Amino acid sequence: MSLRNSGDPALKNRIGRVLFSLLAPVAALLAPVCAAARPSLPQPVALSTGWQLQYAAKTPASGAQISSAGFNPSGWYAATVPGTVLTSLVNDHVYPDPLYGENILQIPESLAHSSYWYRTVIAVPKSYKNHRVWLNFEGINFSADVWVNGVQAGTIRGAFIRGIFDITADVKPGKPAVVAVLIAPQPHPGAPHVHTLRAGIGPNGGISAIDGPTFFSTIGWDWLPTIPDRDTGIWQKVYLSATGPVVVKNPYVTTDLPLPRTDSADVTVQATVENVSGKQVKGELRGSIGNIAFKRIVVLAPHSTQSVTFDAKNTPQLHMEHPRLWWPNGYGAQNLYTLHLSFETRRAIFWREVSDAQNVSFGVRQITYSVPGSNTLTISVNGVPIFIRGGDWGLDEALKRIPRARLDVLIHLHQLAHLNLIRNWVGQSTSEDFYNLTDKYGILVWDEFFQPNPSDGPDPDDVSTYLANVRDKILRFRNHPSIVLWCARNEGNPPPEIDAPLRKMLANLDPSRLYQPSSTSGHGVRSHGPYDWRRPRDFYKIDGDYFKTETGSVSIPTLESIEAMMPREDWNTINDDWAEHDFARGNSGAQDYPAEIAARYGPFRNLADFVRKAQLANYEAFRAMYEGRNAEMFHPTTAVITWMSNPAHPSFVWQIYDYDYEPMSSYFAVMHASELVHIQFNQANGELQVIDNLPTPVSDATAQVSIYDLDGSLAAQHQTKFTAAPEAATDLGPVKFPAGLSAVYFLQLDLRDSAGKLVSSNFYWLAQPDHRGNLTALNQLPMVTLEAKAECKDEGGERVVTVTLHNPSRNIALMAHLQLRRKSGQRVLPAFYSDNYVSLVPNQTETITIKAARSDFKGEDALVVFDGWNVTVAPAAFDGVAVAPNVDAQPDHWPDTGLPYRTSDLH
Repeated sequence: MSLRNSGDPALKNRIGRVLFSLLAPVAALLAPVCAAARPSLPQPVALSTGWQLQYAAKTPASGAQISSAGFNPSGWYAATVPGTVLTSLVNDHVYPDPLYGENILQIPESLAHSSYWYRTVIAVPKSYKNHRVWLNFEGINFSADVWVNGVQAGTIRGAFIRGIFDITADVKPGKPAVVAVLIAPQPHPGAPHVHTLRAGIGPNGGISAIDGPTFFSTIGWDWLPTIPDRDTGIWQKVYLSATGPVVVKNPYVTTDLPLPRTDSADVTVQATVENVSGKQVKGELRGSIGNIAFKRIVVLAPHSTQSVTFDAKNTPQLHMEHPRLWWPNGYGAQNLYTLHLSFETRRAIFWREVSDAQNVSFGVRQITYSVPGSNTLTISVNGVPIFIRGGDWGLDEALKRIPRARLDVLIHLHQLAHLNLIRNWVGQSTSEDFYNLTDKYGILVWDEFFQPNPSDGPDPDDVSTYLANVRDKILRFRNHPSIVLWCARNEGNPPPEIDAPLRKMLANLDPSRLYQPSSTSGHGVRSHGPYDWRRPRDFYKIDGDYFKTETGSVSIPTLESIEAMMPREDWNTINDDWAEHDFARGNSGAQDYPAEIAARYGPFRNLADFVRKAQLANYEAFRAMYEGRNAEMFHPTTAVITWMSNPAHPSFVWQIYDYDYEPMSSYFAVMHASELVHIQFNQANGELQVIDNLPTPVSDATAQVSIYDLDGSLAAQHQTKFTAAPEAATDLGPVKFPAGLSAVYFLQLDLRDSAGKLVSSNFYWLAQPDHRGNLTALNQLPMVTLEAKAECKDEGGERVVTVTLHNPSRNIALMAHLQLRRKSGQRVLPAFYSDNYVSLVPNQTETITIKAARSDFKGEDALVVFDGWNVTVAPAAFDGVAVAPNVDAQPDHWPDTGLPYRTSDLH
């Protein structure tokens, strides 16, 4: 007898109770398992292979035809995606690499005036069945028409906005699909600028700025030649993704600390959920941060959106006790949290299905922008004032060839140099990898939108496109803790029709960050250089520009980097090839630099001698650039940002490492001057100073001053016990130089903590006050042969070379330069040095570590070669590593040419 047909209610109840008693334990066991079962979404699929490229003018077919399976792309080029058109054509050997020599002159300007078709055949995964299918573009330049299987999916306009297209109706999971993209260049590419000795660097920018959100710097600047295609193309990633009917959009995480306490934090999570289907959907927006979990039921009408906010008031678990804070470089760890957000619907009582999910990385930190008693912009993080030492980035790479590995090296170099900020000049270096890596290395980002100095180009003519790109940039990157503020324009205020919407937009989308209208006005913020090489004492002149957003100097690369950037016939004559690499008349003062340096250090014999003397000039200028601001730290200076730390192409000016990653002496000058605890000689007033950036004092420490004559003899030495105030520059009194010093003499400063540990060391070469600009007596220094011992260890994928240097002579060894190579002689790049261009007094010993990827040695042993002002090394071999002199870098190795300027056959 079935229960359903039984007419006895009592019997039904008895049988029901029996069944419940039997099934309840089973249900109790299954419930947690079933409730936790959340079928994951299919994985995104990168679309980075199989792309082809052709000039639109050579392809008369329509988008519908080109995106059809039957279209034959015969004769098309292989396309590099992500990558620009020129990158593809260089990789296909149509054109030579434009950054070498004067190759760029061989590439036609017509590239910037052409449109291009990109095409690929993709495989839509079977797992995307019963899901919405999305085609995602992270960045194109400048505009795009996107077609899929004969149907136009949509358009994109502007280099900094994403394109996200629902292609569910146009593709079949498990079947191939054709994607075709018509890319058009910016409407106003402008006239090219050619850098020449005769004409100089030429103007900055031009009409191209009228297009707004694009790489308008590629028209040509005093730090970049004209890029022939203006970086047109699909420059960021393309991928497929799948969701259910509800998508999670624009998640936003903010944190609030009860400053000055940092022992707790309130976290706020906001997100928009959108129902892209024609049916009502009920589900849960669920979030988790570590072991913190929260959720809310949401009901969405067809094709509707809803904003959802979780905060510590409505979700008490978002009050964190003892959070792990995110700090800028040098001030603490770069702790990051991951927020997982998902929208889930119930298909059964114990079964939830994920419609969409996102992971958001964020840091717990709070930024403020002023301190009591000062009107100057002062960045504080978690209540600690941060003296900003940074670098301007004009463009990460001239052709936007920026794989994550390259950006990792560049930003890691900033971290090792003790810098704490990158200024993203006019927003030309925007990518997800860039922000992820600044988060990782603790490098704050002064982030700008897309307008140059008004004298360098007109205002955008398409304000709606401009604002749409700005909006998408804010929504996309605002969770990154490294972004410190948003700046509207370089060296000028935006026009009212842009300024007013920006203020409203930021107040709505990101109210916790400062909006700075201009990089050169308000609260002590000022730009405008100078940008040329100067004597060290000149960097101490401060006139209201307390938060300095741009100042620079000529910065000559190593001999090997120069040889790598141009053909041999251009090495020993300053010609138009040099001008193409920015060494010509302009803001850098390159036209005066050779005469200035020859007057200071003596005439040049050849290129090797020029580089040798330039490294002294690099070190002097870049150390003073930062020490001059250290001298008045927070009273009243609060920032110095060098123009520029990163070169977009091989250059002779405005950089601390070369395009090929090799640091020059300016890099190590910045590394020393930017120490968190630093001892320095104030070259403007003669004071000995200790710079303490940290919120704790330097207590019971010792400063030792040692003065050496040109012959290496110790002329004077004394020690001072002191305690230095936190977050300040402390004067320890004037350095007392004895009478009778040689025309050029040396000053060594050492700071030791209360336990006697060396904390900071600094070494200066100085001339007598009556001929301060004449250091030619340095040419009298005899050659010093250093003793070097080396050790090599492989640790995982890294090779660590440790070199111990000893000066056995009675003379000063000035600016010893180490260069890591493979045994066969090729440089290992990148390589990360603990120090370099070191000077050793008699009987001094220094230890330097060098780290590089083991794979870059290609199975060979390591070799460390040495050069310097008056330095060589005794050759020696050790287990896995050898040391040897860098013979090529010695001026004696080359004929005397005088490094003249070419005066004929100039462009």
